[in-house]
Amino acid sequence: MLQVKHRFQTFEEYLSYDDGTDKLYELFNGELIEIFPEPGTNVQIANYLLLIFALTVGTNRVRGHGLELEVRGEPRNRYPDLTIIREEHIQQLAKRNTIRLSMQPPLLVMEVVSPGELQRDRDFIAKRSQYQDCGIPEYWIIDPETKTILVLELIDKTYTEVGNFSGEDLVVSPQFSQLNLKVSQIFTSENQA
Repeated sequence: MLQVKHRFQTFEEYLSYDDGTDKLYELFNGELIEIFPEPGTNVQIANYLLLIFALTVGTNRVRGHGLELEVRGEPRNRYPDLTIIREEHIQQLAKRNTIRLSMQPPLLVMEVVSPGELQRDRDFIAKRSQYQDCGIPEYWIIDPETKTILVLELIDKTYTEVGNFSGEDLVVSPQFSQLNLKVSQIFTSENQA
């Protein structure tokens, strides 16, 4: 990751910063760290799920990788691969696609795990802890390496495993019980043109 030389004292100071580019940054210890593009397979999986959820909840409530989520700890922000927002967020995000800690949390965040041990730890440990702390009711960890989907539900402020789904399993979503989605459909989508 490329470090950009600029130091921020507060998250509000960071929010008002504009470097004139479309780059995404994580704020870590007051410094900007550029986020590089996801692997193509991850993008394909996230796009497939974006389409499925857009048909389920409507396009206005589904946000791709560009949604910024303020979190506690370091880094101070995350960019989930896919987020299902609340109806009230649509207007709140009109000017800046950032969900602040002072706002209601999104209903669901999904991360597609990138290759490498550091990325696995980030999605399975660090982000899990941060999303739990934000009070996000549901978190999916989608793992292309093992072709599994771990669904976590927030119960009494702690993520509890709903299931670790694979193959022909139907993904069970506590927030979106109307889904009729097999794991195999998600991983088949990565091979479709």
